[in-house]
Amino acid sequence: MDMKTLYLTVPLAPLIGAIVAGLFGKAIGRTGAHVVTIAGVAVAFLASVLIFQDVQAGNTYNGPVYTWLTAGDLTLEIGFLIDRLTVLMMLVVTFVSLMVHIYTIGYMADDPGYQRFFSYISLFTFSMLMLVMSNNFLQLFFGWEAVGLVSYLLIGFWYTRESAIYANLKAFLVNRVGDFGFLLGIGLIWHYFGTLDYAQVFQMAPHLANRTLSLIDGHAWGVLTVICILLFIGAMGKSAQFPLHVWLPDSMEGPTPISALIHAATMVTAGIFMVARMSPLFELSDAALSFVLVIGAITALFMGFLGIIQNDIKRVVAYSTLSQLGYMTVALGASAYSVAIFHLMTHAFFKALLFLAAGSVIIAMHHNQDIRYMGGLRKYMPITWITALIGSLALIGTPFLSGFYSKDSIIEAVKYSDLAGSGFAYFAVTLGVFVTAFYSFRMYFLVFHGKERFHNPHHGDHEAGKDVPHGHGHGHHPPHETPWVVTVPLILLAIPSLLIGYVTVDALLFGDWFGHAIHVAPQHDGFARFAQTYHGPFAMALHALQTPAFWLALAGVALSGFFYLKRPDIPALLAKKFGVLYRILERKYGFDEFNDWFFARGARLLGGRLWRWGDVAAIDGAIVNGTARLVGRIAGVVRHLQSGYIYHYAFAMIIGVLLLATWFARA
Repeated sequence: MDMKTLYLTVPLAPLIGAIVAGLFGKAIGRTGAHVVTIAGVAVAFLASVLIFQDVQAGNTYNGPVYTWLTAGDLTLEIGFLIDRLTVLMMLVVTFVSLMVHIYTIGYMADDPGYQRFFSYISLFTFSMLMLVMSNNFLQLFFGWEAVGLVSYLLIGFWYTRESAIYANLKAFLVNRVGDFGFLLGIGLIWHYFGTLDYAQVFQMAPHLANRTLSLIDGHAWGVLTVICILLFIGAMGKSAQFPLHVWLPDSMEGPTPISALIHAATMVTAGIFMVARMSPLFELSDAALSFVLVIGAITALFMGFLGIIQNDIKRVVAYSTLSQLGYMTVALGASAYSVAIFHLMTHAFFKALLFLAAGSVIIAMHHNQDIRYMGGLRKYMPITWITALIGSLALIGTPFLSGFYSKDSIIEAVKYSDLAGSGFAYFAVTLGVFVTAFYSFRMYFLVFHGKERFHNPHHGDHEAGKDVPHGHGHGHHPPHETPWVVTVPLILLAIPSLLIGYVTVDALLFGDWFGHAIHVAPQHDGFARFAQTYHGPFAMALHALQTPAFWLALAGVALSGFFYLKRPDIPALLAKKFGVLYRILERKYGFDEFNDWFFARGARLLGGRLWRWGDVAAIDGAIVNGTARLVGRIAGVVRHLQSGYIYHYAFAMIIGVLLLATWFARA
C-alpha cells in the first residue's frame, strides 16, 4: 500500500463506519453498528501509527488529493499536509476516539438511539481528521464546520429533553459568531494572498508584514494583525475562550462519551491546533499574540473559579476543561506553540479519563450527577477510584505525571515572555494552579471519600438536566464497579496520563521535534531561555518541588481535604459570609443573563419591529393592500365614465380623434 492510500484510509475508515451504522443501523443491529464503527476507528488509529513511523523516518507530504472546483484562475483542492504536528494530532484523535467508542458500548447499552449515536461519533472522528490533515483553508473550514454540525447533533442527542435542545442551539449559535470571524479571516487571506494553500500563504506572509488596511477612517491596522485576530475569533468559538465560552458547560447535556470525545480531547482543541498551524502568520504580529495571551489568561483563571461552586460532576470537569484550554491559549500567545500542543496531548488523555470516570460514577449512581449525594465510593468502585485519582493528579500538575510537564512548561514560557499582557498572564496561570487543585480534589473527595451520602431520598431522581439515557432503570441496590467495556478504556487512558509526559517531554519540547511545522521568531522565543535550565524530565520534576506552582497545588489539595472531609460546615458558612461573591459565581458572571437580555431579547425586539414595520406596514400595508386600494380608487373614478349611452361614447371618440390629429399636426 502506498503512503497516499494510507493517508486516505485514516479519515475514510471512520466515514464508512458512520455511513453504514447511520443508513443501515436497523439492518445490522446494535452489535453490527458498534463493530463497524469501532473497526473503522481502529483502522484509522493503526494507519496513523504507520504514518507516524514514516514521518519519524523523515518523510513528510504536502499535496492535493483531488481538485474540487476550478473557476478561472481559482482552483480549490482537497489536500493533505502530513508533518509532525499533523501526525501527533492524528494519533491523539484516533486513540481517544477509539477508547470512547469502546466505552460507549457500556454507557449507551439501553439507549434506543444506539446505532445513531455510533454513527454520529464516527462521523465526528472523520470531520476532525479532515480538519487536522488539511493543507489549505478550504478543507480546514470544511472540517471546522463539520465538527460544529456533528457537535450540535450530539449535544442534542436526547432531543426529547428541552434542556438538550437549548444547549445544542446555544452551542451552534455561539460557534456561528466565532465562525463568522474565522470566515472573514479566510476571506482576507484570499484577497491579499490570492491563494488558500498554507505553504504559499506562509511563504508570502513576510512580504505583507508592513501592509496596512483602514477599518475606521484615520486608523491603520496591520493586515496580518487583522487576519490573525479574525482567525483567532474562530478559535475562541471552537475552543470556548472568553467571552465565547458560554456554550461549553451547557453542552454537558449530551451523553458522557460526547463530553469526553468533543469537550476534552478533540473539537475544543481544534482552535489550539489551528493557531499552532498558523504560527508563521501569528509570529508577524505582536498585537495578535498579546490578544491571544490576555484572552487565554482570563479564561484560565476566571473559568477555574466557577468550577469551585459546581455540584454537577460533569460540569466541574467542564469548567476544568475551559480553564485548561485557557492555559493552552496562553502558551500560544507566549509563542510556545510546541508547549501548547504538548499540553493539548497530555490534557486529551487525562481529561478524557476524568470524563469517562465521571460517566462510570454516574452509571453506578443510577444517573444522579450531584456530587453532594455521593461519597465513599472508593470501596465500591476501586478501578474507577484509582483511575480518577490518576486523572486528578495529572490535571493539577503533580510532578512526574503527564500534566506536570506541560503545565509547568506553560508557566515558565509565560514567565520569560516580553509581550504586553504577559505579567497578567503569569499571575493568572500561577494562581490558576491553586484553583485547579482545589476544585479537582473537592470533586474527588466528595465522590470517593467521606461518608456515604447516596442513601439520600433524592438519590436516583430523574431530574431535568441529568445525564439519563432512555431505558436506564433506577434501582436502589448499592453502587458497584461498571462493566469491562467501561473500565478498560479508563485503564488504557490512565497509562498515558501517568507516563506520556515523562516519556515525550525531551523530544517534543526540547528536541525540536516539530521542526518546520511550527515557526517561532527569535524575539518571541522566551521558552528557549527556560530550555537552557532544563536537565531532563527527572531533574525538572525534582526542581518543581521548590517552585510556587507545586506548593500552590499542594495547598489547594490540602484545603479542599480540610473543607470537605474534616469540616464540611465551613464551605456553607463561607458561601453565606461572601454571599455577593458566591452569587456572582453561581450566575457565571452574568454572561448568560447578558446574552439573553442583549442578544436574544434584542433579536426578538428587532424581529418584532421588522415584522411590524416591514411585514405589516410596508409589505402588507403599502405594497399588497395599498396596491389593491389604488386599483379600487382608479376603478371608482373610471366607473363614472361608463354611462351606457352610445352618444357619450361617440362624443369621447370624436374628442380623441381631434386630440390625436392636433398632436400629429404639431409634430
